[in-house]
Order: sequence, then structure tokens, then C-alpha cells
Amino acid sequence: MNMKPSGVYQANQVRGPGGPPNTDGPNRPSDPFSGQGGPNRPGMNPNGQPPRGRWFIWRWFLLLVVGLILWQVASFFFAGSGTAGACTVDYSTFYQQLNAGQVKDVTIQGDQATGDFKTSIKCASDNNNPYTKFQTTINPNDQTLLDTLNTQVIENGLVYTQKSTSDGSFWFSILINVVPWLLFIGLIILLIRRAGQGQQSVFNFGKSRAKLIMEDRPSTTFADVAGVDEAKYELQEVVEFLKTPTKFQRLGGKIPRGVLLVGPPGTGKTLLARAVAGEAGVPFFSMSGSEFVEVLVGVGASRVRDLFDQAKKSAPCIVFIDEIDAVGRQRGTSLTTNDEREQTLNQLLVEMDGFDTHQAVVVLAATNRPDGLDQALLRPGRFDRRVTVDRPDWKGRRAILEIHTRGVPLASDVDLTQLARTTTGMVGADLANLVNEAALLAARRNLDRVNMACFDEALDKIQLGAERPLVLSEDDLRVVAYHEGGHALVGLLTPHADPVTKVTIVPRGQALGVTQSTPLDDRYNYSKEYLMARIMMALGGRAAEEVALGSITTGAENDLQQVTGIARQMVMRWGMSEKLGNVSYSDRGSPFSGIGNVELGNREYSEETAKIIDEEVHAFVQSAYQQVRALLIRYRDTLDRIAQELRKHEVIDNKQLMAILAETGVEMDMISDGALEASDGDKMPRLASPNTTAPLV
Repeated sequence: MNMKPSGVYQANQVRGPGGPPNTDGPNRPSDPFSGQGGPNRPGMNPNGQPPRGRWFIWRWFLLLVVGLILWQVASFFFAGSGTAGACTVDYSTFYQQLNAGQVKDVTIQGDQATGDFKTSIKCASDNNNPYTKFQTTINPNDQTLLDTLNTQVIENGLVYTQKSTSDGSFWFSILINVVPWLLFIGLIILLIRRAGQGQQSVFNFGKSRAKLIMEDRPSTTFADVAGVDEAKYELQEVVEFLKTPTKFQRLGGKIPRGVLLVGPPGTGKTLLARAVAGEAGVPFFSMSGSEFVEVLVGVGASRVRDLFDQAKKSAPCIVFIDEIDAVGRQRGTSLTTNDEREQTLNQLLVEMDGFDTHQAVVVLAATNRPDGLDQALLRPGRFDRRVTVDRPDWKGRRAILEIHTRGVPLASDVDLTQLARTTTGMVGADLANLVNEAALLAARRNLDRVNMACFDEALDKIQLGAERPLVLSEDDLRVVAYHEGGHALVGLLTPHADPVTKVTIVPRGQALGVTQSTPLDDRYNYSKEYLMARIMMALGGRAAEEVALGSITTGAENDLQQVTGIARQMVMRWGMSEKLGNVSYSDRGSPFSGIGNVELGNREYSEETAKIIDEEVHAFVQSAYQQVRALLIRYRDTLDRIAQELRKHEVIDNKQLMAILAETGVEMDMISDGALEASDGDKMPRLASPNTTAPLV
């Protein structure tokens, strides 16, 4: 889907010669299977180390043992830290100093007394070194000592403290000696349990990771799905199969084993699968294709077996595999093999073939790349039906908007029909995002209801990006104004072109300016004239720079990419070249990829043909450019006026553009029919949407 605007003046960034960092530099590890110590050594992993679980346990065990040893050593040395640096004196010396009033403070606990002298004394037990701290042994029942202590407290201000002999020493001893060992034993038990759980997880590695949604839970129904009526009709039969299988079996009919949902991203394939389960009221197993594939060979196949075993036990039920291309890609198409993916695919083929026809188990799968799936997977008997979930038309978009706006209070000016017509090419996910962005914007503005202006700005934000407070110089503003004015003028004067609805030079996202055009209706077929009009409109910006400014800039990069992509597909895919005729020179890519996605596979044409292709592409582009240049030279005054109005107002809509054409004397027969029809008040879109037509496939 081409979601790009018709004309974008792009802010370019110059890239230096450096590339991404080299991840395979000189420090790249050597081959783990070379030399000794490889994976063949018993009990070793490919890195030559013990298995991670065992090494983890032994490492923590050693750390705990060393920690306990250090704890005990510290407890031994610092057990008497309260008396460290004290002199041991006899009782008589202590009593003499006490009577002389030389004891500053004393603490008695049991038969031990510790404290400080007011002046230092020579310690006989330590080579007569001076000490002020002391410790000694006393008789705690000596009444004379107690009287003396009380007297010194009164006369000399002695600080006297007496502690109980059971002052927490017992509990402190338990804390020091017992608790560390209890912690050690508890951690060992925890590590052993973790190791056991790790071994059990190895055996559970191949179990299915599918999410089960039971039938009794609130579920999605077809009332929650809109815009895909054809797909809903196809899937209604699957619901009837699951509800009343005997109705079809009595006439010899067999339950379809698989239904493949194909379509662009965001169209509601997963939502449809959930709606089928909700309507049928059966269990719903949901799993992504990438969840089957692991590094270890055989794990994916084991998960497939476990998934289908669970499904058979819960029959009738639905098994939904999202993004099945992750596991079901065509075998033998790549130079490198993936044994794990191929074994998983083989097991999936076997399981889908092994269904009992009387078991009501239906496999739904979704992908946006059906062209790359293995043919054995797509044959009848595995996926019996293929349901295309394509982009909705404007009626479908309106129905989708009605669903997503159920809980959103809308203002009276919101017209969902007009909104659906101006969101050409959008899918359900895009419309849900549009409604959400509009609601958030209304909340930021403290509005009670979401109005049309909120939808307008939300659409611009989604498609163009948020406005950037970018300060441009006068020269840059002049270049951008003429560039976007060229896009707009060519779009208005070129037959078969989509009508221009809005031109702006306000920077948004990576664009410095944007010209938007909206098709009046959904397009499903493209003429050569329409494609040439697309090319001419995209070249209008570059031609306007050359005609009005006399020089060109890098802002046309995005335009040139679009032009080259369209012209190359016209030559290679659609046979629109007179020289090459009605021959296709490119393999058809995915039907759900947008314009410009040309498959770069093996060429099936010669170098001479490749040269002619390049010449024809160049001829298409140059012919369109010369026409655009002549058109802008003829209507130079109109181009100047559009650029002036853009500099003045920054944003111009379709009606203002038509007024400028009338004021500058442009003939009415020169204006494209689409522009005239869009300028009609009843048909003028209220929203400015980029040129988002259906994909050119």
C-alpha cells in the first residue's frame, strides 16, 4: 500500500564513508570445535567449561565457605574489642587511684571493672608504657568498694555504671556463631532446588507454549469484525462445522482440516480467527509460528506434537498459528539449511495429515506472505481453504470506524462516511489508531467530545508525522514553497491525476513540506495515463526548482524514488513499453506488497534486454519531465502566486488553489476533471489525506 504523500520535500542527511561496526574483528573467538577442550570432553560445554548449572552451585558454595571462615576469624579477634587498648592493673592500684580521685569513669559488669583514669599511669604489664584506659578484677560483693564508688561520684564527679552479667551476651553469641550456619544451610538447600528445577525445565523444553482460551470466557464474535464481509461468509461454514459436525458428516462431507487466512498486515486476520472461536464456543489454542523454532534441533517438532495432542484432547477446538511463514517457508530455496525449521515443518505436515476425520479440530493460520509457503503445506487435505482478507473499501472502512467509535463521544460535525472516503488504503489497524489518536488529542485539549478537527490533525500526524518546530532560513523557505507549489500546480493541470487537496510547508516528520492528493474513489485498476500523471506530479517539485530558481536541490530524493519505481514497473511488469512489448521481465512479488517492491531474484533476460529496460525507464521519466517543465514555464505566474501564498499562510487547501488558478487566468479546460470535481462543495473532502491508493500489483 502506497501510504506516501504525492510530493515531499525531504531533509537529507549526508552519510559518511563509515559503515556499521565490524562485529567480526580481531577479537572474534576461535572455532569452539578446534583444538583441545572442545565440546567432546566429558562434562564440558562447547566453551570448555563445566556446565553452567554445576559451576554456578560450586561457585556459590565456595564463596559461602570463605565468608563463614572470615566471620569466625573476625569474631575471634574482635570479641574483646570493648577492652582493646586498656592496661590490666591489680586491684590495689585501682583502689589507690579511686581513693585519690584519679578515676574518671568506671563500668562494673560481674567481677570485671573497666574505665578511664584522669591522668595516665605506667602500665607494669606493658613495659611501663603510659595508659589511661584500665581493666581489673574486683569483688562485686565488697561493700567498702561500693561505698567508695558512691563517695567519688558525689565528691569528684565519677561516672559510675553497673551492667548486668546477662546483658545480651548469650543472644549475641548465638547471633555470631549459629545464625551464619543456618543461613549457609538454607542457601545450599535453595541452590539444590534451583538445580533440580533447571533439570526439569530441560524435559519441559519441548512442551507447547500455546495460549488456551476456553469457551466459557468472554470472546470476540463476528459482530466485532467489519470490512471483511467476504471472509466472514467463508468462515461461517467453519463455525457450523464445529457446532454441528454431524450435519455435514451424514451426507459424506468432511470437516475442513485447515483454513489459511492471507492478507496485508493489519486487516484483521487474528481478529477473524478469534471471532470464529467465539462464535463456535470452542477452546481456542493460539501460537505464533516463531515460537516453534529454537536453537536446539527437535524442540520445534516436539512442540508441534504437544500442541496437537492438547488440541485432540480438547476437540472440538480451533488451533490458530499466526505468522505461519516463520515455520512454513518453502524448503530447498535457500543456500543455507535450517534443520530445526525443516523438522518442525515436517512434523506439522504429519500432524495435519494425521487428523481423524471425525475429530472436530480445525487449524487456522495467518500470513501476509503466502507466496513463500511450502507447497506441501498448501495442498488440499492440509489447508483446504484459502481466505483472502484484503483492504476494505470505503463502506468497509465506515463499518470499522463505527465499531472503533462505540465508546468514543463524537461531536455533531463528525461525518464517518466522509472520513471513510478520505482514508483510502487504510486497514482496520490504521483506523483504530486514527480513532485513538483523535481521542487522545481531544483529551489534551480538554474537550468533551471528539470533533472533526481532531480527526484531521490525527490523520496528518499518522501519515506525515508530528509538526517540528524547525526554524528554516529565508532561502530554504523559498525553495520549499516553490517545490511544493510545483507539485500542486502539475497535479491540478494534469489529466487523470488525483485531485490535490492540501499543500503545506510546515515541517512534519522527515519532510519539510508536503503536497497531498486524494483519489475520489477506491482504485483497483491503473491506466497508463494515470501512472504517467503520477510520475509527472512527482517530478513537479524538481522542475519548479529549475524553472523558478535556476538550480536544483536534494529535496527531491523521495520524489525520484517514487518516479523510478513506477516507471520500472511500467516497463518490466505491465508491458507498457513499445520497444519491449507485452512481455513481463520481473517475477511477481507478494500480492500484498506496495508499489515499488520489485523482486530482485535471478534475472531471466540478457544484458542487452537489461540495457533496453534502463533506456525505456529513462525515456518515460524524461518525457514526463519535459512535459512538466513546459507546463510550469507556461504558467509561471500561477506558480509564483502559489509560492507566495504558501509563504504567507503555510497551508493551502483545494478551494484556495482553485481561486488562485482563476485569478491568474488559467483556462478551465486545462484544469483536470478530478480537481474540478473535488472543488465542488458537496464533494470536497474535509480531511487532507496523502495519495494512498490501493497497491499497484
